[in-house]
Amino acid sequence: MGQDLPVTSFALLGLFTFGDDDGPRSLTGYELKQVADATLRFYWVSPAMSQVYKELSRLAERGLVSPSDDERGTTYSITSAGRSALETWMRESEPGFSVLKHPIALRLLLGHLVDPSTTLAMLRNHLEALDREREALVEVRESLRGADAPRQTFRHPSLVADWGLEYFAHERLIIDDLIRRIDQDE
Repeated sequence: MGQDLPVTSFALLGLFTFGDDDGPRSLTGYELKQVADATLRFYWVSPAMSQVYKELSRLAERGLVSPSDDERGTTYSITSAGRSALETWMRESEPGFSVLKHPIALRLLLGHLVDPSTTLAMLRNHLEALDREREALVEVRESLRGADAPRQTFRHPSLVADWGLEYFAHERLIIDDLIRRIDQDE
C-alpha cells in the first residue's frame, strides 16, 4: 500500500514521525505546512498550502493518517499503517538520481542573450541569497543540537542540515568561480 503515492506524500508523512517518542504527533494542515517550510525547503520542495491539504486528504483516504478534531481544528496523526507504508517506501523504493533544476544555471545557459553585467549581477545576487539561506540553515542546525547524537530523534535531520551547509559552501565556491571567469572575459 502506498507505493503509488507521490514523493511529497511521503515527505509530509515523514514529518509526523518527529516527536513519536512522546506518542503520535498531531498536526493541523497549517502546522504541517509550517514544519515543511522550516525543513523541506532546504533540500526538497516545500509544498503549497493547497498541496498540503490535498496530500492530507489522500493520506487520510488510504488510512495513513487519522484526522480528529480538537481546539486547533482538524488535526492529523500518522497511523500504524502510515508508519509501515513510510518504512516500506524507505526500504524498497529507489530514491532516483537528483536532477539539477537550478534557475541560476538555466539563466547562465542563456547568458549570451544579455550583457555580461546583467549575468554578473544575477550571480552576485545569488551569492547574497545563498548567504541568507545558509544563515537560516545554521539556525536550524543549531536548534537540533542536543538531540542529534546517534539514535536520537533529530540525528538524521542534523546530518541533512550538515549536508545542506556543505552544499551552500560549495555552491558559493562555484558561483565565485563563475564570476571570476566571466570577469576575465571582459
